[in-house]
Amino acid sequence: MALLLADENFPAPSVERLRQLGHDVLTLLQTDMAGLAIPDDEVLAYAMSINRCLLTLNRKDFIKLHQQSTQHAGIIICTFDIDFVALADRVNSCLTTETTGRLLRVQRPNL
Repeated sequence: MALLLADENFPAPSVERLRQLGHDVLTLLQTDMAGLAIPDDEVLAYAMSINRCLLTLNRKDFIKLHQQSTQHAGIIICTFDIDFVALADRVNSCLTTETTGRLLRVQRPNL
């Protein structure tokens, strides 16, 4: 089981599937940070403060943040996939490895 924080752009059906797979997924919508356009570095700092790996579709900005510092619980960047269950299943597959300080890429097949 992984401790995850899904940012606001991560699909809710994928979050639900990850929960069904046994992961503890907190969403920004469940926090007091929802809808406030919190800067990405603050979202990552929050994830780090609660020791959760960050799930996001915002690849470009979080790659830059990872390049600046690997002091985080992990970042999983995903390409959008309308098949939300398949997206969650690919995320689940990458969670077999340690996430701390790592940038993990989950891509839709055939890109």
